[in-house]
Amino acid sequence: MSITTDPFLILALVTASLSVVVIAWFLVWRPELTRGTKVALLFGIGLLPIATAANGNIAGYHATKQTSFCSSCHVMTPYGNDSRDLHSTSLASRHARNEAFGEENCYTCHADYGMFGTITTKLGGLRHVYEYALNYRTMPIDDFLATIEIRKPFPNSTCIRCHSTYAPGWTKIGDHASAIETLRDGRVSCASEGCHGPAHPFSKAARRQRAAGAGP
Repeated sequence: MSITTDPFLILALVTASLSVVVIAWFLVWRPELTRGTKVALLFGIGLLPIATAANGNIAGYHATKQTSFCSSCHVMTPYGNDSRDLHSTSLASRHARNEAFGEENCYTCHADYGMFGTITTKLGGLRHVYEYALNYRTMPIDDFLATIEIRKPFPNSTCIRCHSTYAPGWTKIGDHASAIETLRDGRVSCASEGCHGPAHPFSKAARRQRAAGAGP
């Protein structure tokens, strides 16, 4: 769903417009302060602005789940471009082409899925904003790709939400069956070099290249 068609955004614009109309009506026409006028002002400076804020916050929440938002920072643009690349074979791009992920593919993979997952995910997003504003805003993309590290290892539990370790199609693969316990408890990462590979291999390649250039 596009942010421009988000019903909460439309509701926020409608309620904001109605609030402006009510306030302008009162300031221009200066009606007598009757019960009807007070009710109108209650809506104009109370209920409608509250509705605008509520719907606007929900619309903003939906907007920040979009891949276009995630890749709006220049250092994240390569990640967004790769996810949209129909010819890319990266793990991220292959998942992004799945209609279950759609335009929220970054959020779908990186969100926390616990009881308070939405809250912890958005708090993590604030940390990203902080890091970008203070550390990465002026950094060249090549330097960023060569130095950025995910804050904590990508959890296998995120993969297992879709790729059940109990499905026959999964367990019949030899490497899966032999490492099933270490995969379930996270000792071996699904997105490691020896398994399905990193989701964003171009970043790993840039880091290896930087390390090779810094060697003796």
